[in-house]
Amino acid sequence: MTALSLLAETSERLAATSKRGEKQRILAASLLSCDTPDRGLAALYLAGSVRQPKLNVGYAQLPRLREVPGAETSSLSLRALDSTLQSIADTRGAGSNARRMELLSTLWSSATAQEQRFIAGLLLGELRQGAVESVVLDAAAAAADVTPGNLRRAFMLSGNLAEVVQLAFESGESALTGVSLELFRPVLPMLAEPCSDVESALAQLPLAAFEYKLDGARVQVHRRGDEVRVYTRTGNDVTSAVPEVVELALSFSEPELVLDGEVIALRSDGKPYPFQETMRRFGRKLDVDALRQTLPLSAFFFDCLYAAGRSLLDAPTTERIAILEALVPERARMPRLVTSDRAAAEAFAAAALAAGHEGVMAKACDAPYAAGKRGANWLKIKRAHTLDLVVLAAEWGSGRRKGFLSNLHLGAREEQTGQFVMLGKTFKGLTDELLQFQTQALQERETHRDSYTVYVRPELVVEIAVSDIQKSPRYPAGLALRLARVKRYRPDKTPDQASTLDEVRALYELYATPEL
Repeated sequence: MTALSLLAETSERLAATSKRGEKQRILAASLLSCDTPDRGLAALYLAGSVRQPKLNVGYAQLPRLREVPGAETSSLSLRALDSTLQSIADTRGAGSNARRMELLSTLWSSATAQEQRFIAGLLLGELRQGAVESVVLDAAAAAADVTPGNLRRAFMLSGNLAEVVQLAFESGESALTGVSLELFRPVLPMLAEPCSDVESALAQLPLAAFEYKLDGARVQVHRRGDEVRVYTRTGNDVTSAVPEVVELALSFSEPELVLDGEVIALRSDGKPYPFQETMRRFGRKLDVDALRQTLPLSAFFFDCLYAAGRSLLDAPTTERIAILEALVPERARMPRLVTSDRAAAEAFAAAALAAGHEGVMAKACDAPYAAGKRGANWLKIKRAHTLDLVVLAAEWGSGRRKGFLSNLHLGAREEQTGQFVMLGKTFKGLTDELLQFQTQALQERETHRDSYTVYVRPELVVEIAVSDIQKSPRYPAGLALRLARVKRYRPDKTPDQASTLDEVRALYELYATPEL
């Protein structure tokens, strides 16, 4: 059995259990069964990720790949799979789509049917086996006989799961504890939990640092002397695309810095362009000089992670803010208010919305910077638009949702044809009551199913909150929901009263049109 075949089998075993401890035992045994040089890559794949940040592979290719027969016996190694994925990621220019399809077809014909299912899940980010990074890291720690906390912290500081797991197996505990914040090696960003309003935020954080929440691109800026590198939240180096940010960082008095912030395109009146306008500055094919003239970027920093040779990750928020304020001028800092007063916080949040921004963040004043973690020390409060969409299918849940239909496939009505066009999926916002309701109601409307998904007659209308609509090649209309969340089912609405595709397009235009 090849390592890839072992991982494919492991993935199916993981999907069959909801118990975290059992998942960890299965993962640990699988990692130990791999050759030592392959264990880091195996851990990455079992966590549902690949090394390549962008493959340009989506749902459109799957129907054609299903026509490719699988191999009778397993022969693919993990290195071979990784090499093919790298070739796909590197394929650009004229004829690139055909070349990627050729590479995929060759890969598919070399994989067994079980391996094909596993690879498809990897490519689409949909393994659905409940092996999130934290579970894989704990399993790897057990298999390598290292302290789980040391492995998790090393991962947060390096941002490279395959690298730290490989380090654990090859070099052990001492190597993991030696991993620290280094200039020009981005750490995973600290993340926030959603929060409904300012009142709820202050109930959790009696004294909070409120900041504007911009709908821009999260960046981490590293500087040493005259060298500056700018990284996205996923660790991609985008320095060449954002010369304004480089010049700004070079203007600061401190020659050694790591800053966390947002980059955003602003109009002449200071109001933000839509998110996708900002993201144009991060595209693959750029005329940076021309774009800089028509779509200049502004950077607003809200945290300092490193200064003057010292890591500040373990320092409290108040200390990091004080250092940031001493080193970065006000024009390049995120607007902030530290308060325990609800009225003052609500006025600050209203000002953020009036300025055209998403909302506000609320941060605990005494919290360290927990790289890579999402928790209640950072809360995000933002408004959302809603759409009434039709449920087209639902996927079976895992963990505490095992046995319930959870992840909803959502569609809008095409008025010309009366058909429903898929715009995305969500499992967010579902209460236990809603899970029970939709599991029964959707199975009553079932048309067919496969091992993961129940497809249904498009009869149920559900109200969905979205942060915006964005372009996407993954769905037929070329549009996708961003940060979708279930608010409620709408028994008062029939499918022909659901939001139309034209309404969704209009909402997209609202976000995408600079004049609005």
